[in-house]
Amino acid sequence: MSRTVIRGGLVITASDEIHADVLIEDGRIAALAATGTPAAEAWTAERAIDATGKYVIPGGVDAHTHMELPFGGTFASDTFETGTRAAAWGGTTTIIDFAVQSVGHSLREGLDAWNAKADGKCAIDYAFHMIVSDVNQETLKEMDLLVEEGVTSFKQFMAYPGVFYSDDGQILRAMQRSAENGGLIMMHAENGIAIDVLVEQALARGETDPRYHGEVRKALLEAEATHRAIKLAQVAGAPLYVVHVSAQEAVAELARARDEGLNVFGETCPQYLFLSTDNLAEPDFEGSKYVCSTPLRPKEHQAALWRGLRTNDLQVVSTDHCPFCFVGQKELGRGDFSKIPNGLPGVENRMDLLHQAVVDGHISRRRWIEIACATPARMFGLYPKKGTIAPGADADIVIYDPHAEQVMSVETHHMNVDYSAYEGKRVTGRVESVLSRGEPVITEREFTGRAGHGVYTPRSTCQYLL
Repeated sequence: MSRTVIRGGLVITASDEIHADVLIEDGRIAALAATGTPAAEAWTAERAIDATGKYVIPGGVDAHTHMELPFGGTFASDTFETGTRAAAWGGTTTIIDFAVQSVGHSLREGLDAWNAKADGKCAIDYAFHMIVSDVNQETLKEMDLLVEEGVTSFKQFMAYPGVFYSDDGQILRAMQRSAENGGLIMMHAENGIAIDVLVEQALARGETDPRYHGEVRKALLEAEATHRAIKLAQVAGAPLYVVHVSAQEAVAELARARDEGLNVFGETCPQYLFLSTDNLAEPDFEGSKYVCSTPLRPKEHQAALWRGLRTNDLQVVSTDHCPFCFVGQKELGRGDFSKIPNGLPGVENRMDLLHQAVVDGHISRRRWIEIACATPARMFGLYPKKGTIAPGADADIVIYDPHAEQVMSVETHHMNVDYSAYEGKRVTGRVESVLSRGEPVITEREFTGRAGHGVYTPRSTCQYLL
């Protein structure tokens, strides 16, 4: 039996803060005891970690990443190996990525392909959602089988006609199925049909720069699609999780539905909390670095997102990590913003940016842990194995220095992409050490993990329903 003890830190979970020592046995948390008590002093272990003056927090759960995603004629630049290593550097110990069903193929084929990409490559634990691109009778049957196997969430798109798009009838059928099998539908809520009209008109006017990406993907079309998805879910009697919410009008739709007692949930991402259309408008095609969908919004939308996180109208902050290099990938859209691959790097930055939000007074420490660790674990059937520090949980633990200062930069990050979306941003707080199932992955700012340590983790159904 291998034992590790973490001594002297402030243990922070979604519900508690306590100065406690943590005992780890064989990859799981065995016990907590107040620092300095006889019970804690009696513990012996092969490895002791001094966390005095530091936070001891659960490893982050990033419920929205896209490693190696094919998009727009290229691939996301992080592999499962490089992406999970970067996640660990940023204090995230579990990712939930998206396996993709291609049109004309089965869900199983897509899941098998993504399992093959990830198997033996990951530095931290991982799970999969399933992107459903082709709703038919066989697909609906497969959804039942996947839920039984621990793939319990299915993403659909109201955007990207001709690629991932589902019409209202297909969405309703999938929602009806998930109402029966316990799965959770995740929705990319933008009116893609209308957006394509606006894209065509903008290009015809010669409006080709990256900033027009944000102008054609209007906030009202995010709100309209969010409203429509909520009503379809209501008809189906199914829960709904809306991904990467960026617009204050969309937050209002979610708040209204939740006030009605519906099982409707919302996720936002750091880019919508910290970046804006000012970035999309950067000259010399630099704005292409910030092209993602839903798009960045004007700064005034940020207040509604922070308020939604405080009131729990938004429950989760994930990254939608989908990096494309500026050179050779984002540049595919020079002269036509619609050809810029959609996606930002961020899996390494999330925990630090949200700690900065604590420093800035937007959220509390416990809310930080709730939106980044505990709720994503509960929402996607991983709790209490993941997302908390409690006896029986996996020993996914981060030793976090709340006083260290850092400047975010491409020069120092570990994501496989040639720019940082937060270049030059000063933040307070930094990951010092990371354990994944009790094994050191980051040790005092050195990577001590390995590809293949991370294991595939089946999930139960949503544990967050009203």
